[in-house]
Amino acid sequence: MSKELSKVRNIGISAHIDSGKTTLTERILFYTNRIHAIHDVKGKDGVGAVMDSMELEKERGITIASAATFCEWNNHEINIIDTPGHVDFTIEVERSLRVLDGAILVLCSVGGVQSQSITVDQQMKRYKVPCIAFVNKCDRSGANPERVVEQLVEKLGHNAIAMQIPIGLEADHVGVVDLTTMKAVYFDGDNGEILRSEEIPAELADKAAEKREELVETASNFCDDLADAYLEEQEITAEMILSAMRKGVLERKVTPVYMGSAYKNKGVQPLLDAATALLPNPAEVTNIALDLDNDEAEVVLGSSTDDPTVALAFKLEDGQYGQLTYIRVYQGILAKGDTLVNTRSGKKIKIGRLVQMHSNQMEDIDEIPAGYIGALFGIDCASGDTFADPKLNYSMTSMFVPNPVISLALVPKDNKAQINMSKALNRFSKEDPTFHTYVDEETNETIIEGMGELHLEVYVERMQREYNAEVSTGQPRVAYRETITRRAEFNYTHKKQTGGSGQYGRVAGYIEPFPEGDFEFINKITGGAIPTQFISSCEKGFKASMAKGSLMEFPVTGIRVEINDGASHAVDSSEMAFQAAARGAFLEAYKKAKPVIHEPIMKVVIETPTEFQGTVMGTINQRRGTILGAQEEGPMCVVESQVPLAEMFGYSTVLRSSTQGKAQFTMEFDSYRQVPQSITEELQKKKAEEANKGAA
Repeated sequence: MSKELSKVRNIGISAHIDSGKTTLTERILFYTNRIHAIHDVKGKDGVGAVMDSMELEKERGITIASAATFCEWNNHEINIIDTPGHVDFTIEVERSLRVLDGAILVLCSVGGVQSQSITVDQQMKRYKVPCIAFVNKCDRSGANPERVVEQLVEKLGHNAIAMQIPIGLEADHVGVVDLTTMKAVYFDGDNGEILRSEEIPAELADKAAEKREELVETASNFCDDLADAYLEEQEITAEMILSAMRKGVLERKVTPVYMGSAYKNKGVQPLLDAATALLPNPAEVTNIALDLDNDEAEVVLGSSTDDPTVALAFKLEDGQYGQLTYIRVYQGILAKGDTLVNTRSGKKIKIGRLVQMHSNQMEDIDEIPAGYIGALFGIDCASGDTFADPKLNYSMTSMFVPNPVISLALVPKDNKAQINMSKALNRFSKEDPTFHTYVDEETNETIIEGMGELHLEVYVERMQREYNAEVSTGQPRVAYRETITRRAEFNYTHKKQTGGSGQYGRVAGYIEPFPEGDFEFINKITGGAIPTQFISSCEKGFKASMAKGSLMEFPVTGIRVEINDGASHAVDSSEMAFQAAARGAFLEAYKKAKPVIHEPIMKVVIETPTEFQGTVMGTINQRRGTILGAQEEGPMCVVESQVPLAEMFGYSTVLRSSTQGKAQFTMEFDSYRQVPQSITEELQKKKAEEANKGAA
């Protein structure tokens, strides 16, 4: 690990589900001699892709957990993280992008920019990750890479520019024309490992010249020398173009587009060249930490190994040797025997075994310098913790973690299953910030919450396989919320006189809707009407009241509370008394504030053959869905809609049977929206029936 930082690349491969990310990573590992045989992602040969190390991933042919590996190309060391495409595992993409310096956005040349590509792009924007694009599957029927470049511009707002044009498409796809060198590149050998450079085929010469003109024009925006050479019609070299494009990529002002077919071993090596030539090294990326000793002031981290150490734990795994913590070192060196501080918990930790990961295999190392990604054993921490030199009290800015929208009750078969289930839940909730678990006080059932049906399904299956915990599951439940629709005042006195000192506290003010967030507390007390030491107790009391709304006992959200008057007693007032007063005040005002129920609305995108468009729209309408738009893309039609999550259970079966298995859909959380009155009444009726059943 002694290479200079300019030769290091930390890149992620992310895309819409089924765009070929894992297949592409598999080819990259083959061409960089990390593996010596190529395996199919679906695991038909019984092996599965290297990066899909979980049995479930091999069977389903999907990536569930992001996997890390490293390889060498052109004397550059590349750390690669292959991320899931399925929206239920969006936290895996989120936390990978948090620690990466650059990314490859993979797009299908038939599907183009799809719904999850848009989500991934938003995540890249959030973390300001520079990217290059790879239009994969140029060998497929209906391939149209030019249309994909247009979609990058129209749908994602990228300044996308083709760096190559394909030689042949669909079954005739044999290679690419490199627009920087103006050479045709073919991929020979059993696995496309031999690159052959030829003159551009005559039938593509005009198109290549036109596309190169566009490329040079775009690149000249980022380099004055290139602009001068272009205007004076001097010779323009490949190096000049790449140098200008690199500038544009680092500023996130241009997205170079490469093409090929990972499955057919075409175009992968030029993409690797592009990743090393165009994406930033760790020293070229600005990383921000928060100084906890200085009111969370932003601090720009250096990338030198001489600086005090700052590192981020971005992913946890419970392996056979204990907890494995994936870590990115931003400055300094993480070496065996070092003592660092976990700035969240304040605990000191001693660094033991350090490893460099290759999917589920590992190599022992002595140190991880700044700019590198590695892993360490035997450290108890949570995902997103910062480890820093004891002299520093820094925290890396936290990740965006979406709230769960669906829950499921688990019932263990026997006592042994109960113990194993607890172990599994403890591990999963520590590893995945979007996976929550708790015990329902009323029913005593164990409830798990997550981002979608597949998310929870995978965890239940992993529980049974990895922990031998036999559990049965209840019906999926929707994470409903309660909120208020108008302002309501309160003036509540809590008075209790028992033997000895009593309890006394009065709070007055109002509650009102707060659509911008979950909860806001405003203290407008003047003249010491409520002593300062009891103000935080009032806030605690109001906050505690929001755990269950009085309408249907769902969590309450979107409320602003202001207290502006009150009273206390020299002897009988206490923290407990004011907490009780706040709870009473909340209940009093909540009923007057016209509470309503909100439900999660999902953004559902369906890709279907055009002949089933009407049928598919019918299935959406039956589910209280709103169709946002439909557009035809070749033989397929893409229907975008918003549908309440409560109506989406079992939808995949309905969709398959109504389209002869030819349609597929993706679903992600969009927003919360008020439930119609008829549905509210239905929910209340159901709740009453359950309560009666419980009482009986």
